[in-house]
Formats: sequence, structure tokens, C-alpha cells
Amino acid sequence: MKIAVIGTGYVGLVVGACFADSGNDVVCVDINAEKIRQLRAGEVPIYEPGLEELLVRNVREGRLSFTTELASAVGNSQVVFIAVGTPEGENGDADLRHVLSAAEAIGRALKQYTLIVDKSTVPVGTAERVRRTIASVTQVAFDVVSNPEFLKEGAAIEDFTRPDRVVIGTNSEKARTVMADLYSPFMRTGSPLLFMDTASAELTKYTANAMLATRISFMNDIACLCERVGADVEMVRKGIGTDKRIGHSFLFPGVGYGGSCFPKDVKALGITARDAGLEFDLLRAVERTNERHKRLLVTKAVRHFGSSLEGRRVGVWGLAFKPKTDDMREAPSIEIIEGLLAKGAQVTAHDPVALESARRVFGNRITYAPGPYAAAEGMDALFIVTEWNEFRHPDFDRLKHLMKTPVIFDGRNLFEPERMRLRGFTYFCLGRT
Repeated sequence: MKIAVIGTGYVGLVVGACFADSGNDVVCVDINAEKIRQLRAGEVPIYEPGLEELLVRNVREGRLSFTTELASAVGNSQVVFIAVGTPEGENGDADLRHVLSAAEAIGRALKQYTLIVDKSTVPVGTAERVRRTIASVTQVAFDVVSNPEFLKEGAAIEDFTRPDRVVIGTNSEKARTVMADLYSPFMRTGSPLLFMDTASAELTKYTANAMLATRISFMNDIACLCERVGADVEMVRKGIGTDKRIGHSFLFPGVGYGGSCFPKDVKALGITARDAGLEFDLLRAVERTNERHKRLLVTKAVRHFGSSLEGRRVGVWGLAFKPKTDDMREAPSIEIIEGLLAKGAQVTAHDPVALESARRVFGNRITYAPGPYAAAEGMDALFIVTEWNEFRHPDFDRLKHLMKTPVIFDGRNLFEPERMRLRGFTYFCLGRT
């Protein structure tokens, strides 16, 4: 099948690479000429495990190409995916300018019946707006489908090729047939292909992210309660996770959620509800809890060291919002480091892949360390913010020897509190005493 993917961001590149790898002819389109040049040269602008190998192989074998020429790409394709960004608008709603601009350009380029697929995360009603936009500039037959993505950064290739489910919103039998055929290589293990109306498909994406964000914020508040009453959040997590109605996923306390999806999707769903006349109080509470937990480690540091951290040198392990990505969007590390700087601390940070992304956020206001031990050397305290695997089993004797004072603020509960104290560390974590 001939496919065009409009947008070469995170979603667009994963979609293009995975469809090409299953035998389709895919062209990815972007208006950024320099980005297209880099992709043609095999330079991948984002960090995602397995993506570079997939892109290079499929370019080499002639199934994947990159261009700035939208009209020719669309005109030669049977299916066109819209995978452009939907950044948070001024009021917290989704900014659809890029989606609708792409839709208009697609409409002007149509030559034969084409299936237009919304892959971007968009609010309810967007598929209809895309349909109206395209119809206003063409007489060529087309269908618009909503096909939200459920890709986890750091595991996107696996999520796409072995999905839990694929959601497709359409009322067109022709579109159903095309989409079922397109996704058939990825559904061989029996994962469901769920067909529904476009509004339900659009709402499914926001609902899924809001539910996961709610579980995170709920467990973070439980961790705070555990500290107040002397309970152990690890025991509580295990106790509720064994309930089949709840399960273990997304019950680990931490310093809050971040990234490109959860923060903006929770806001956007709340605005969708408000526009429909419903005050979604639960989502407001989820957001408030998340913002509070991003500040929690700094609060613990102030309690330990005093209200001013002037002259204190602190190390930070982990900058990306989660492991296996270089994405700094809404990362808890930003709030934590800004809080430390505001209190007068000098910050040295390390992340396995996100140092360049962090430089765009902090500039020269912090020091960037090439490794975890370099970030800890001579420090009054160490903050663990992102749970990269390489942070889970450090040489504790070396770490203690390197630090000026062996104080750790662990925002991911990587270690056992009692064992850390026996090793000679002053150890602060979340929901454990």
C-alpha cells in the first residue's frame, strides 16, 4: 500500500518506519527542509530505542523516503496519516492549527479516493472539522478516520508492532476494510481491532491518558499519607495491586508525570468537559497533585538543610521525564532544578541521553556531568529524578566516598531505606520511613 505520513515528529517517524517495515511504500513529509535532509542522511532527531535501525534499513531497502513536497506525496498515496503536533493552546486546549492546515493542503493535493487518518491526539469533533476542511477545497472522494496512537516513549516500536489494541473511528465500510488490511500484520497475536465512531475514538485517547495520570497522582497522594501515618507505600502498593480490578500498573509513587501527552491531554479533556457543561473536578485534583509532587523533593531538602540552600552543591540523576527517551517536555526535573536554583543551590546533572535537550532548557545555569559519579562528586546531596536502569545498582561505597555528605533524595524509591541507612547514607524517599 502507498502511504504518506504528514509530520516527522515522534509519532510520524514511528508510524512511517513501522508501516514501511511491514512492506508498504511510505513517504514522510515535513515542511522543515533541514530535518528532511538529516533524515535522508540517516540522522534521527529523536531518541527512541530501535527507531534509527528501523529507519535506516527501510530507507536502504527503498520502502521509506522523506520529502518536503506534500502535494506529490499525497497525490501518489492511498492512505494519508496526519501526525503533526497538537501543542497546548493558551487556555490549555489542543491547538489544531497544524492539523487543519495539513488537512487543507491534503485536500488541495487529492487526485483519487484517499483515506485520511487522524493520528495526532485531537479533541472530540476534530475528524469532522478535518472532513469539512478537506471538502471545502476538493471534489475528490475521501474518508476521514480517527486512529489515535497509544505509544509509550521508550517502547514505541514494540507498542506499534505488538499493540494492546488498535482503535479506529469511522462509519465507512470502505475505510474499515482498508484500515483492517493495513493493520493486519500487527494483529496476529489476537489483539483487538476496535471499530467505533470517530467521536468515541477521539475521546478514547484522552480518557486513557487521563486515567493513567489519575492513577499516578492518586498513588503519589497515598505515598504522602503513608509518610504521615507511618505506613510503607511499597506494602500498600502490593496490597492493592493484587486486586484484579486494580492491577499493578502505574501504582509506583514518584515525583509526578510529565512528557508530551499526560499534562496536555489531562488539561484538554477537562476543557472538553467544561465546553460540554461538565466540571471535571477529579481532573483538576489530578493536576494539582501532580504539580505539588514535582516540588516535593525540594521541600524535603529545605526541611533537611534549612530554608536556604545557598552554597550547597547538589547532583541530579535523570533529566528526561522518563527512561529511554530524551524528551524534556513537562519533565519533573525542570520543576525540581528550578526550585533548587531558586533556593541558591549549585546544580550538576547527568542523564544518559537527555543532556542536549536539557541544555535547551537550562542553558549555562547548571553544570552537565558526563556520568552519574561525576554528578555526585563533592556534592552535599544527590537527587534521583528519573529511574534509568544504570542508576539502580550503583557502587554505594564509591558514591559515599565521592560525595561531600552522603544525603540522597530519591524521587523514584529505587533503594531500600533501611539498607541505605546501614550503608551510611541519609536517605529520603517517598511514602517509606
